[in-house]
Amino acid sequence: MSNAETVSTDVLIIGGGPSGLATAIHLADILKQNGLSKRILLVEKGNSIGSHIMSGAVIKTDVFKKLLPDVELEEIPFNTKVTRDKTVLLNKNGSLELPFHIPYMSNKGNYVASLSQICKYLAKKAEEKGVEIYSGFAVDEILYQNAKVIGAKTIDTGVDHHGNQMDNFQAGSKIEAKLTIFAEGTRGSLAKKLIEKYQLDKDKNPQIYSLGVKELWSVPEGNIKPGEVYHTMGYPLNMKEFGGGFIYGLKDNKVAVGLVVGLDYEDPTFDVHDAFQIWKTNSYVSKFLKGGKLVEYGAKTLPEGGFYSIPKLFVDNALIVGDSAGFVAMPALKGIHLAITSGMLAAQTVAKALKKNDFSANTLSEYDKLINNSLIYKELYPVRNVRQGFSKGLLVGGINFGTLLITSGAGFFGRLKSKPDKDTTKTLKEFKGKTFKERFEKKLDFDKVLTFDKVTDVYFSGVNHDEQQVPHVKINNPDSFQKINIQQYGAPCQFFCSSEVYELHTDKNGHQELRIHAENCMHCKTCDIKSPADGITWSVPNGGNGPDFQNM
Repeated sequence: MSNAETVSTDVLIIGGGPSGLATAIHLADILKQNGLSKRILLVEKGNSIGSHIMSGAVIKTDVFKKLLPDVELEEIPFNTKVTRDKTVLLNKNGSLELPFHIPYMSNKGNYVASLSQICKYLAKKAEEKGVEIYSGFAVDEILYQNAKVIGAKTIDTGVDHHGNQMDNFQAGSKIEAKLTIFAEGTRGSLAKKLIEKYQLDKDKNPQIYSLGVKELWSVPEGNIKPGEVYHTMGYPLNMKEFGGGFIYGLKDNKVAVGLVVGLDYEDPTFDVHDAFQIWKTNSYVSKFLKGGKLVEYGAKTLPEGGFYSIPKLFVDNALIVGDSAGFVAMPALKGIHLAITSGMLAAQTVAKALKKNDFSANTLSEYDKLINNSLIYKELYPVRNVRQGFSKGLLVGGINFGTLLITSGAGFFGRLKSKPDKDTTKTLKEFKGKTFKERFEKKLDFDKVLTFDKVTDVYFSGVNHDEQQVPHVKINNPDSFQKINIQQYGAPCQFFCSSEVYELHTDKNGHQELRIHAENCMHCKTCDIKSPADGITWSVPNGGNGPDFQNM
């Protein structure tokens, strides 16, 4: 796509993940079946499709048969079918394999895969159907006319750190569209603006998130068999920290390992990356990695608020799909099949709108009706109160979970509320008990064989950012940040960031200031979610910047 001043299309899809690609594929199929010729344009900020895509991932595959009915399942690059599925309780010194599955967590019939590779495959299928895909284009602005969405604009390039235009300045392209689909993934920066502008989250629970960190390893033959799946609970997390680990056996002696932790924890020094490294030292986990080598690293957030946190998903001329909408089922911790389902339902809605040449909210409300009669509702509604219960700790959460199973998801107290993750962090004075650093003081010296510091891990993500550009992470109010985030909370961003973007520097006079290394950013957006008092805003950097995932 040339950097022309204005580009026009019938449908603009922002984001090349599973929901955006499913929207494109299914819409192209429907239009062809109806003899309609329309332009579908998909833009992706990563330097290629898949380079910003990461998941565990254990996938429910039935939805792919619906999305690609003429394709054999064997053609899709799923890595291997699940052959063994265990839940393991870890403690400091040992482990216990549970003789049963926690409800909703069985993976019988599912496949282990690289979501990055699957998205690359889906992109090829979309292009075969006539969809125009342009990667390496970051979209940072929604275009409006008469208070209605009319498209979006790509980021201006050739701008220095201070916002000054350089000799190579190039204004971003305006992409005008009859319909715009926001498929940006978790905490989409434009979807966030759209939700705020139209108050689409009115009367909804605030969205809450987990942060997942993952490594891909190459290990000696015999360490793990393809298709072996293990989920862990317990160590190194305590009873107030929600989350768990995963170990997935892949073909060619590869193993994916990771830790996912709810961002509603209280400890301002808690560090998910470092907790993941400590998790690997448990003997149950380390045996799978013994003699192996790190291949790739990544981090991403997941929306976990569930049914009560889903915003209104349509306005005039626009729809929200996938993780940007919050379609992740807890406690199964699965969203890929729901993201694809939402894309297909969006495509059906868009096709009707194009046929009628009517893109009003009234017409697009069909999307909401389709969702409420779909797999998405069927999976999210029965667990609508699960995650909120665990915000009060594992004991209360476990009891709540039991009541939900008995009452078909209703519980004994009706709809449970939740707090934004940024409001759950305690100040250093408020926090009671040992901090993360105090709990694991002797385990934070990483050996770079089994355990790694953040800088080393970041190297294995392929991350890259242009040196000359306005930093894409912004301290919103430096004065209040100094007084609140640094002095009261101890700069929790230095801990919750998965890639050492934030460094707290103390000079010889004891003055503290935050230094930002935006070039390390993994685009997980934890800083936008977890920073107390809305201290930090994340926005897109130049197109093609960020991690370069291959098999995440």
